Amino acid sequence: MAEYFLVTQIPGPAWDESRPRREQDGWDEHATFVDGLVNEGVVVFGGPVGDPDFGPALLVFHAENETEIRRCLAGDPWMETILIIEGIQPWSIWVGTPPG
Repeated sequence: MAEYFLVTQIPGPAWDESRPRREQDGWDEHATFVDGLVNEGVVVFGGPVGDPDFGPALLVFHAENETEIRRCLAGDPWMETILIIEGIQPWSIWVGTPPG
């Protein structure tokens, strides 16, 4: 049974601190990749936390487990370069109704 997870991503070793998020190398490819995960129903919500140009990003995944999430994100052209995974935590939704 699929569960929800919160994935926190932070700038990686290739992040250029002089440029905002959408001006980092490969932004268009990264955005297209993440949009594909949304279209597949794997990512429910996502975006920067705090400062939209330089803050960490949070993704809400609907997945079986952490292994599935890491497998999905391995195809992101930004993974391990522009962004790294800071943490993956299961999320118990007690209030509200998830999409779908």
